[in-house]
Amino acid sequence: MASSSSVLSLLLFHLFFFLNYPPSSTAHLHKLTTSLRSDHFSDLKPLKNPSPTRFFEVTKPVKVPKTKPCSSLVLQHDFASTYGKPPVVVPYSPPSHCKSQNFSKIVLEWTATCKGRQFDRIFGVWLDGVELLRSCTAEPRKSGIVWTVEKDITRYSSLLLKTQNDQIQNQNLAVYMGNIIDETYTGIYHVNLSFHFYPSDDSNILKSGYGSRPDLIIPISRNLPLNDGLWFEIQNQTHVESKIFMIPQTAYMAVLEVYVSFHENDEFWYMNPPNEYIDLNNLTGSLPGNSAFREVLVSLDGELVGAVWPFTVIHTGGVNPLLWRPISAIGSFNLPSYDIEITPFLGNLLDGKSHRLGFSVTNALNVWFIDANLHLWLDSKKTEGRLLGHDSKSSSSTSTLSMKGLNATFFIHSTRSISSHGWVESSHGKMTTKTTQDFGFMNKMVMAKNGDLQIVNQKIQFTNDLHTTLPSSIYTLKSTKTFPLYLFYDYTNQGDGSYVAKSKIKMGFNENRVKKVGSTLSRTFLNNLQKGQGDMRVKDHLVINGTGATSQVYKYVGPNSCYSRNVSSSNYTILYDEVGDCCSKKVRFMKL
Repeated sequence: MASSSSVLSLLLFHLFFFLNYPPSSTAHLHKLTTSLRSDHFSDLKPLKNPSPTRFFEVTKPVKVPKTKPCSSLVLQHDFASTYGKPPVVVPYSPPSHCKSQNFSKIVLEWTATCKGRQFDRIFGVWLDGVELLRSCTAEPRKSGIVWTVEKDITRYSSLLLKTQNDQIQNQNLAVYMGNIIDETYTGIYHVNLSFHFYPSDDSNILKSGYGSRPDLIIPISRNLPLNDGLWFEIQNQTHVESKIFMIPQTAYMAVLEVYVSFHENDEFWYMNPPNEYIDLNNLTGSLPGNSAFREVLVSLDGELVGAVWPFTVIHTGGVNPLLWRPISAIGSFNLPSYDIEITPFLGNLLDGKSHRLGFSVTNALNVWFIDANLHLWLDSKKTEGRLLGHDSKSSSSTSTLSMKGLNATFFIHSTRSISSHGWVESSHGKMTTKTTQDFGFMNKMVMAKNGDLQIVNQKIQFTNDLHTTLPSSIYTLKSTKTFPLYLFYDYTNQGDGSYVAKSKIKMGFNENRVKKVGSTLSRTFLNNLQKGQGDMRVKDHLVINGTGATSQVYKYVGPNSCYSRNVSSSNYTILYDEVGDCCSKKVRFMKL
């Protein structure tokens, strides 16, 4: 039987908000901190400067042409009591006021301010059902905060510039952010959303075929009206959500872009112990389980065609909120999406009939938000194709290395491989595509100090390999992503009704890409590593004192540009911030 203090320490990562509010599908109230009043995090010391604090996520700036952008403010709204209400919907039409209608780059800019007390909130932006951005808000302080997200949305050009019979076609832009305002949580999010259209210059002309923009994007999401986001909600491991769609019979290439975020009982899924541990310690119903492995499975007409093993995004209230002020966690302001090549399956889809895309999550607990965008490249005439082969295999094992009461060590190892092969014939000739997804997962979890200490050491690696043979050339793309994660959490009861929680975290988002078109080879390298440590003393759900320090090294090397940033902060203060061109000088690396 678990002791009361040990059970409390375990529950800190998995306490949800139904003590004060009903369970929320917006899943913005994090388990580690939902029992704490977030305003006290930001007011541990008197503020000398009342001006708003600028929060930011470290990432490579969007590379834009030298031309002057034509900008449109598409939404201005104050998100107050929006929980359980419909998304904010406004009409959108392409920028007819711009002198040039030939754009090489389109950038979404989200700028928001907030003041007072508030939890972080997950939100999404959709245009005619196509998701453009998945993000998390920053947690405010009394003096106010401001943050900006810039995202390259050029791949959505066919939607953003949509016309029919040379006439501008009006569309609906929807934004959902479930916020709650009451006597305790007073922060209203004031939002400006803009699109910046950059006219083409000679160096930014995109050609047709590979590397071009898709001609049509079909939303694989829920339809309005809703009192929530347009994402599907996956509640458990047997739950499947799906949508019926039909594609034009002129398609010759198809990519499915998948958006994923995890919340409530699975927000910290990588810390969930096996059910055996929960059962033996009488924690059933108190602690989320199903072990620490998750994968998103994508099916087409009931057959597995791809998977997503997601990066472990930590939202701005996760683990210790003081870690993410002002440097936000990797991916928290711009959650990554994941591409799955389904061109080999076009031979099955070009029949003029309806088909079904479905989503499920292995070992899932409530709740996962998932939707997708189907990007299609269209020919001027009817195309045909055939699926030549498809194969999927997987393995997964969970080992209990030791277990004595609440002290235990577990190890999980999982792999999966999905491959497909097919051809499509169009006016470009016969195109044969082979694609493979290879995944590897490792998680070692240690529970010590009678359950008061938990350590997770995890690594996710997956490789997407694409090989396309065209009549006059060969196109190949190989991308390998690696997501290391180390998380340390130590709870100590102080004996006076308070406790001290110490945490350390190290995580990374790394990618190597090699692309070859004919005889032209290009490489892209990303190394994005972040580490932080903090502590907080809590009594009666209030933080009495605490600290948080975070450092990050970001290095990107591409065929035409390089970017590096080395930044560190402690308790809202930037200690150093070095930005440069990593092509010409060395950048300090961080080891996990």
